[in-house]
Amino acid sequence: MSSPVSLGIDLGTSELKAILMDADGVVLAHAGVRLSVLRRHSGWSEQAPEDWWQACLQALSELRGHEAFRRVACIGLSGQMHGAVLLGDDNRVLYPAILWDDSRAVAEAEQLGAGFAEVTGSLPMAGLTAPKLLWLQRHEPEVFKAIDCVLSPKDYLRLRLSGERISEMSDAAGTLWLDVARREWFTPMVRATGLTPAQMPRLVEGGAASGLLTATGLGLSPEVVIAGGGGDNPVAAVGIGAINAGDGFITLGTSAAIVAITDHAAGNPASAVHSFCHALPDRWYTMGAMLAGASCLRWVTRLTGTADEQTLLDQVQAQLPIAQPVPLDTPLFLPYLAGERTPHNDPLLRGGFMSLGHDCTPAMLGYAVMEGVGFGLLDALRAVQSAGASVGACALVGGGARSDYWAQLLANILQREIFTLQGSELSACIGAAKLGFLAIGQGAQLLQAGMPVKARYLPDVSQQEVLEIRYRKFQGLLNAAKGLHG
Repeated sequence: MSSPVSLGIDLGTSELKAILMDADGVVLAHAGVRLSVLRRHSGWSEQAPEDWWQACLQALSELRGHEAFRRVACIGLSGQMHGAVLLGDDNRVLYPAILWDDSRAVAEAEQLGAGFAEVTGSLPMAGLTAPKLLWLQRHEPEVFKAIDCVLSPKDYLRLRLSGERISEMSDAAGTLWLDVARREWFTPMVRATGLTPAQMPRLVEGGAASGLLTATGLGLSPEVVIAGGGGDNPVAAVGIGAINAGDGFITLGTSAAIVAITDHAAGNPASAVHSFCHALPDRWYTMGAMLAGASCLRWVTRLTGTADEQTLLDQVQAQLPIAQPVPLDTPLFLPYLAGERTPHNDPLLRGGFMSLGHDCTPAMLGYAVMEGVGFGLLDALRAVQSAGASVGACALVGGGARSDYWAQLLANILQREIFTLQGSELSACIGAAKLGFLAIGQGAQLLQAGMPVKARYLPDVSQQEVLEIRYRKFQGLLNAAKGLHG
C-alpha cells in the first residue's frame, strides 16, 4: 500500500476522537463524537459500551469521506483507564461499564488492603478496576457469576473491531491486577477479587500487533492491523514525545495528573502515587492523579451563570491580573468535587470554598478554582517527587491548556517552566496513531518527534511569597474537609 495512513482512536469520558495521520506525523483529518455519563446513584459513574461503539462508527463515518481513509493500514487505540467492561462467554456486555471516577467500591478497596501495593504499583482505590469487581461479587452476584472476561474501555472497541479479547501493559497496570515491574498478570490479586487468570485478556505491548480488522461495513481493508494501544495518559505521552526517563507533563482535562516518565517501576503507594507501565516496552511512569481538574472550571462557570468558560477567564484577568499577586484574602477552593486520589486517597472527600464575603464576584471564584487545582497539582507533584521521580519543565496538555492565565498560574505555583504545545488536544489520538504505525513495523522515527511548542511560561518570582502563604492556608483546610464525612 502506498503512503500508509494510521487511524488513531481515543475513547475519552466525554468524547470519542479519531484522526487520520500519515507516516510523517501529519494529521490529515479528525472527528469527534460527544459521550454522556450515567449517574444512577451518588458516587456512581457509568457508560454503556454500546454507546462507545456507536460513537466510534459515527466518527469513522465522518472520516470516511476523506481520501486518506482508504489508505488506512493500521489502527491505534487509546482510552479512559480503570473502567470495568464485563463480558459473558458470548461477548455480551453484562452490566454498564463502571468508570474511573466511580466511588462505590470504597469499602472493597479498604478490604483489599495494601499488601500487594509494591507489586501492583498502587494502593487499592475505589476508582481502580479490581475493587469494582469485589463490589460486584458482593452486590450483583448473578452478574459476577456470569463474567467470562473483564476488559478496559478501549479494549472493548478492539473486541468490536477484531473479535479479540486483548489488552496491553499500560491499561492492565491501571487495573491493580498487574505485576507492574514484570508486566504480567499478578495471580494473587486476581484471585483476591474472586476471579481467575483465565478471565483476564491476553496482554501485548502497546506498539505490537494485536489482531486484524474483522468488523465489516467500515470501508476499511481486512488487512488493517490493530495495535495494542494504551491508556489515555501514557498514549498522550507518546503523542507529545514524552517517552524517556525525566520527561514530564501535566494533563488538565476532566481529571488532572502530573506524570513523570521513568526507566523502572517507581511508585510511592503510601502517598497514593501510581507506578504504571508506559505504552512502550521497558518504560514506566510515575503519576500523581487528581479526580477533578478542568471540570472544576466548567462547574464554577455553570454555578455562577457565566456564559462560558472563556468569559469567566476574561473576568478573572480583568479583576485579578495574572501579572500581580492576588490579595491574601481572596477566597480559597478545595478542588475535591469527585474526591481525591494523590496524595489523599479519599474518594469521599468533597470540595468547597472558604473565605467568601459579600464582595465575592464570579471572577474571584473562578480564580480560586484555578488556583485550588494548581495547589492540588502541587500536592501531587511533591508526592511524585517522594517516589524518586525527577520532574523538570512540564508540557501542559488537555482542555485547561487553552488558558494562558491558568498556564502562567501553574508555572507560578509549581515553580517550574510550563509549556503548551500546538495540537495537544489531539495528543492521545496522535499517540495511538503512532502506536498503530509501530504495529506494522513503521514509524519508529515518529516516537522521537514531539509537538511544536506553542508558548512557554516561566515562574514569576514576585508572586512566590503570596502563593506560598495561600498554599499553607489551603493545606490547613484539609482536616476540616475530611471531618465533614467522618
